[in-house]
This record gives sequence, structure tokens and C-alpha cells, in this order.
Amino acid sequence: MKIKEIYAQKKEQKQPVISLEIFPPKKEDGIASLYQTIEELGAIKPDFISVTYGAGGSENGVNKTLELASEIKHKYGVESLHHLTCVLNNKEQISTILSEIKENGVENILALRGDVPIGVSELPNAYHYAKDLIQDVQEIGGFSVGAACYPEGHIDQLNSRENITHLREKEEAGADFFISQLFFENSSFYRLLDDARSARVNAPIAAGIMPIMSRVQVEKMIFLCGASLPTKLIKLIHKYEHNIEDLRKAGLEYALAQVDDLIAHGVDGVHLYTMNRPVVAKTTLMRYRK
Repeated sequence: MKIKEIYAQKKEQKQPVISLEIFPPKKEDGIASLYQTIEELGAIKPDFISVTYGAGGSENGVNKTLELASEIKHKYGVESLHHLTCVLNNKEQISTILSEIKENGVENILALRGDVPIGVSELPNAYHYAKDLIQDVQEIGGFSVGAACYPEGHIDQLNSRENITHLREKEEAGADFFISQLFFENSSFYRLLDDARSARVNAPIAAGIMPIMSRVQVEKMIFLCGASLPTKLIKLIHKYEHNIEDLRKAGLEYALAQVDDLIAHGVDGVHLYTMNRPVVAKTTLMRYRK
């Protein structure tokens, strides 16, 4: 089932789409553990599960992403969303990858530019922006295409107007829905939503939420994504930084409070960055699948 259809159904039911993100583990025993987690979701299925792309777009990483996405859909009966980055690929390579994805019955793509490797100043391939990939995927056909959006702007963008311009261009290229980068203050997401609708971006926009599991994780995300930390969360991390279990519990509670507020505001969807931790997926789904 295409994810754009899931959003349409949920809108009719006046319910938010609840989705999860996982990533391919580097070790084989991690794959087995991850499948066990997916199976345990059982009766409290998410509306879909997205699978991130392999490290650096490597061949092994690509295969693991497709393996997971295919198994999630066909073995466990949950719709899957296959991430696809294009910064290191040309049109022919992307066409080949999409053919393999289609052959495996996966119908949904999250089209991303991907990170430019350190030391690379020029991109020799056809894809300089995610909108270029979105357009090509739609021209090939057979997929529902999602794209990323950034409540606090992309880390490479200093101009907030540019952020909304790119959002509109992605929709015009064929994006059926958007999933936001993580954020820790809901006001940032509401501001993005207001700006997007004012710019006549009409596709569903899901809020991306990541529970805090460690101080190192937070510092890494701030550097990679440019997400800001509210005072309340800074104090929480400071209070529990030497007690990992209490920090994880407090971080999950903070994230669930964010989700409660988002759902109360009638958002299109909530996308949980689970970091492959079963407790994040299970706690969240049990809370909102009652």
C-alpha cells in the first residue's frame, strides 16, 4: 500500500499516522534482534516503518535496506518506506536501484540528497538536490515518494525563506508527504507547519521525534542536524547524565509529552526515530494504539 493512501485514510478517520524509523545494524546478530522487535510489535502495528539507507550508500548498505524493507512488508505485514540517497549516484544507478526495489514489492521511497562526503566540493552526478531525485522517481512511476523537511532549517541553510522554498519545490517535483527532521521544541514544528501552509504546501507533514537516550547522542545530533535544545531538556540531561537508565526514562517521557501535544494539535503524523530500541517503539505504539 502506498503511504500517500495511508495518510488519506487516516485523515478521513481523523487520526494521525504513527510511524517508526529503524536502521540496518552493522552486525548480522543485530539483524536477527531487530526482526524479533518488529515481530513483537504484532497487534500494535505502526502505520509504516522506514528503513534508512546503508552507510555512505555502500552496496552492502543498500542490500540491507532493501532486505529489511521487503521483509517488514511481506513477512510482518507492515508497510515499509525505503530511504534512498542520490548524492553519490547518477541516473542510471538510481534507475537500477529503483528496479530492484520495485521487484521486491516495496512501493514507498523517502527521497533524500544525502550528505556530501568530506573533501568533495563538486558533485559530478545528475543529482544536486532531493527535488531532482523526487522528479525522477515519479517519472519512473510505481512509488509513493516522501521527502524530508526541517523545522529549524537544514544545517546548510542560513535563510529560513530558503527552507520553505525548497519544501515547495519538493512538493512540485512530486513529493506526496514529508517527514521532519528531529526537534525538541514543538513550537519549531508548528512554525514550519504554518509557514508551509502559507506557502501553499499541502502534502501531509509528519513530526519527527527522537527520545534522548544519552548525552553523547544529543551532542552528536546537535552537530549533525543543527537541532536546538530547550532549557528544560538541558537541565534534564544535566540531572541524569551519570545515570543512564534514569536519563533514558526521562528522555522517553519528554518525547511522549511532545507527541501528546502534537496529537492534541491535530498533526498529520508522528514519526519516531527509534534508534532500533524496542522500548521506544513499544511504549509509543501501546500509548497511541489503545
